[in-house]
Amino acid sequence: MVERERDEREPIALTGGGGQLQQGGASGPGTEEDDDRDGEERDRDAGDEVEEEKDRGGVEEWSEIRLAIAELSPAQLTKHRGCGCSCGRVGGGDGKPVASSPPTLPFLALSHLLLRVLDKIGPTMAVLRLDVQRNIERLQELYLLDPAKYSTLTEIVEKEVTEGTARKVDSCARAVLWLARSMDFAIALLQRLEEDSDLAQLVEAAYEVSLKPWHGWISSAACKIALKLIPEKKIFTSMFLGMGQDCSTLKDEIEKLASLLGPLLDDIHSMMAKFRLDRLKST
Repeated sequence: MVERERDEREPIALTGGGGQLQQGGASGPGTEEDDDRDGEERDRDAGDEVEEEKDRGGVEEWSEIRLAIAELSPAQLTKHRGCGCSCGRVGGGDGKPVASSPPTLPFLALSHLLLRVLDKIGPTMAVLRLDVQRNIERLQELYLLDPAKYSTLTEIVEKEVTEGTARKVDSCARAVLWLARSMDFAIALLQRLEEDSDLAQLVEAAYEVSLKPWHGWISSAACKIALKLIPEKKIFTSMFLGMGQDCSTLKDEIEKLASLLGPLLDDIHSMMAKFRLDRLKST
């Protein structure tokens, strides 16, 4: 779900499903009764807001593609970067933009949306989905320890490189790398939906150009078995149609998503190459 405007000092809690972001307010001085009353008021306000969204065809009826486009809007990304301008790059001490530093929070939100895309493909993606879920949890856990300190993926990866833990199997650096590769797979698949082939062939083609180069024989063998359980393309495509959408609208939105997500993924892959972590493989 798209994060709404908030005081930057408020801590953020990420739920485990649907890519939704929830705000959590720190308790200030006062009695327990005051805290309970404040909590009830926040819950009531949140409920009213959800109802308003439903009344006007709100976000619950949006497809994952629309939600991802909203997360990647320039205004949304600029809000999470260290630079105050629209260049999408972290500002240096002299006021000049320096190397791009991908923001952590939108990346986590997109990762949650990726889980929903894999759910639509079905049980055949269970192995990949489990890996994505574990990587999200690992990255999210570190981020929530200090959201200000770990506001960008560069800061997270640099921390582990300095500590000498970046190449470990359970590192956050690996989590970032594999989540980015999984998004490469999702975009490669969505862009192929217009092709005259069944879904299994499209999934295999997307896998060949995104994940297979980095998979060992165990992972590759598991994916080959999974391809036999892919649903029909017509059913899969219909799952991405939001309210009032038809196939032509979906095509336009996929192209827009690819144009927005591509630069973010390029930044992440460039960052991983800078730290010499871009060639890491699985078993």
